[in-house]
Amino acid sequence: MQKTQEQETLAEMATSNDSGSRQLTGFAGKLVTGIALLWALFQLWYASPLPFILNFGIINDTQARVIHLAFAIFLAFTAFPAFKSSKNTSVPILDWLFALLGAAATLYLFFFYEQLSTRPGAPIPMDIYVAVVGMVLLLEATRRALGPPLMIVAGFFLIYIFAGPYMPEVISHRGASLSKAASHLWITTEGVFGIALGVSTSFVFLFVLFGALLEKAGAGNYFIKMAFSLLGHMRGGPAKAAVLASGMTGLISGSSIANVVTTGTFTIPLMKRMGFPAHKAGAVEVASSCYGQIMPPIMGAAAFLMVEYVGIPYVDVIKHAFIPAIAAYLTFLYIMDLEALKANLKGIERTDPPAPWKIRLLRSGITISSLIILAGVVYYALNMIKSMTGDAAVWIISVATLITYVFLISRSAKYPDLDIDDPNCTTPVLPQFEPTVKSGLHFLLPVITLVWCLMVEKLSPGLSAFYSTIFMIFILLSQRPLFSFFRGQEHGFADIKAGYKDLLDGLETGARNMIGIGVATAAAGVVVGAVTLTGLGPVMTELVEVMSGGSLGLMLVLIAVISLILGMGLPTTANYIVVSSLMAPVVISLGAQHGLIVPLIAVHLFVFYFGIMADITPPVGLAAFAASAISKADPIKTGIQAFKYAMLTAVLPFMFIFNTDIILVGIDSIWQMIFIFTYTLIAMCLFASAVQGYFLTFNKRYESALLLLVAFSLVRPDFWISQIQPEFIDHPGTDITQVIETLKTDEPLRLVMGYETYKGESKQRVIMLALPPADTAQQRLDNAGLLLIQNDKNQTVVDMVTFASNAQKAGLDFDQQILAVQQTNDRIAKEWIFIPSLMLAGFVFWRQRKRRTAKSQFNK
Repeated sequence: MQKTQEQETLAEMATSNDSGSRQLTGFAGKLVTGIALLWALFQLWYASPLPFILNFGIINDTQARVIHLAFAIFLAFTAFPAFKSSKNTSVPILDWLFALLGAAATLYLFFFYEQLSTRPGAPIPMDIYVAVVGMVLLLEATRRALGPPLMIVAGFFLIYIFAGPYMPEVISHRGASLSKAASHLWITTEGVFGIALGVSTSFVFLFVLFGALLEKAGAGNYFIKMAFSLLGHMRGGPAKAAVLASGMTGLISGSSIANVVTTGTFTIPLMKRMGFPAHKAGAVEVASSCYGQIMPPIMGAAAFLMVEYVGIPYVDVIKHAFIPAIAAYLTFLYIMDLEALKANLKGIERTDPPAPWKIRLLRSGITISSLIILAGVVYYALNMIKSMTGDAAVWIISVATLITYVFLISRSAKYPDLDIDDPNCTTPVLPQFEPTVKSGLHFLLPVITLVWCLMVEKLSPGLSAFYSTIFMIFILLSQRPLFSFFRGQEHGFADIKAGYKDLLDGLETGARNMIGIGVATAAAGVVVGAVTLTGLGPVMTELVEVMSGGSLGLMLVLIAVISLILGMGLPTTANYIVVSSLMAPVVISLGAQHGLIVPLIAVHLFVFYFGIMADITPPVGLAAFAASAISKADPIKTGIQAFKYAMLTAVLPFMFIFNTDIILVGIDSIWQMIFIFTYTLIAMCLFASAVQGYFLTFNKRYESALLLLVAFSLVRPDFWISQIQPEFIDHPGTDITQVIETLKTDEPLRLVMGYETYKGESKQRVIMLALPPADTAQQRLDNAGLLLIQNDKNQTVVDMVTFASNAQKAGLDFDQQILAVQQTNDRIAKEWIFIPSLMLAGFVFWRQRKRRTAKSQFNK
């Protein structure tokens, strides 16, 4: 079925937001398309092992970042007009000039790389001129691609660099010269060409390209149909299917706006037809589309930045984000069920009679068991092949994957293609589950390949995305001819030509979708560079401490609010870079002052989760405007409702800051993971019931309060235990060796340290010191690089810290005083709190069930 005019208009909305609003034809259109294709090919070449195999075209990371940004700036000026009122069918000469100047200012670092490396920190006048031109054009490219907010934020930090001496005392600094600022921000890798742009170059482009190719192959429509065939018949089925479809399309789309347009054109009209108010139908799609950015294994560009900022492998980022993401999605499905219950909404009528529940349960069990067994067989078979065949294993596994692909195509060819349905039809038809699933199983192979490379082979994210993208290129070129072959159709060259066109369109779309991310990571680098140049980090710690009154809870709320305010205009990636650069050290520092050791990954996930609210937060939430264009509802009302639905993401970060079990910090047992996931999911569902005011029936106020209390107790059981038994027993610093003797081999030493700030203020913080194994406690201290003495007041103070030792890495320094050595208290297990908590939940369940039964009998 052909797309309706409304669908085409919405598709143009997503395209103009992500890829540029100019619709170019003729030579200009071909040139811009060619540049975009050239960018995609360059990124594939850079990510591949071919340069090292052929010993040709090898470039280092910094040079790759330069070329990456040159492409992004050039396309930003040619794809995005200066103003909305500007003509969008041609590129003015001034824009061509800006595009060439911007690319030239960037490529200056590539062509004069060796000369620049010989004069670090001592730029010549030409370096400064190029840096100034480059910075100005980068900010203008950012404004065109992303709007004014990020440009304003970056511009503010530029002003702060030069106006430091004139700032209020609390944030003042000595200032910097134009030469120093230009060198730091443009010539070195501390600013524009820093970590953020490096992640965009090495990882993000390939994942965005992979998603564009997967979408072009038809996977987006396949995931939508599969979600509807699975959940569409349930009460409120279209809403539940929208949530599931958005979660699956989150694998292939890094844009919540594109996600809304892709799935929303079908789901929103269906939700309205089934009884959802227009603003709620749009809000469901907005919230679920933004949730797609937290779904592993592809969590958006910000997740790849965590790899560099936190210093852990990407597979560990996925591990830590897994339980919150899955629990959030399942809870959102539960919220949709509550909405359907409250409004007495039905699902789409099934065309095939449902099997008895016992048969369905048996089938589900067989299917799940078969998948687990198949995964185990594949895992051990591949490991056996690798151990037996060595280097030849790659070719053997590739041939086996190719055979599997052809086999799945042959099975899929027995079913008709999944057409794009008209959402405005009066009698929506529910797709049958089995034929729908089998019609596109080959789409799962590249996703499985990506997950396998990331999780099992432990390849880098860039290389994993490269292999998966190459697989997708093969699928685009081959799936049409193979379908025709197995269906006995004679299309031949036409199928090959259509596949080649799909490939070119996918490569161009992937490159165009990267324009905004490329300039955003570069512009956000200005903020990072300003922080390192001016020493703003410690100042922010002091400022936030003053504003929060020293309260850790208020500090976290303050950081959340800052993230939300920035989220009104900044995309998720830029928001994450700015807030994490400014606030991550603040959380860790102030947390340590309050005795709370916050893992770095927890802090960055905290910022990331609030950053994804960028396309939801009213009044600037662009995804809400896209959804309201489909639902015909008020965009502000839609955004507010979506924000309410997405409050789960606002609660989750506070949960795992205070309970790091939820993000699996220090958890390796599969049974512990299952247990943690179970109580986290129960807590979130009870929280959702309290907020929604509905459990089995409408809540009374005390019932909502009890449900909130139970949810809190499930995720913070240690809070109640601490009211009875303290978590740690404090010993004087003189007892440090005795405490060390009680520690396990891998257990860190917990110290409460007193120190003075540069202003002479007395502070304290908690430090975790890793002690290498040794025969005696004193030897363990020596091996950790820590030398202690007793002063004339019988206080234990630090006399010396060995360079690059564990003590120095932990933050210990000369003349700090050990106020206390903390020993873990032997308390009752925190899980005991679950018993009275679940009994309270059971009490609410009993009360509501009794009330619901009485109501149903009355209605009869």
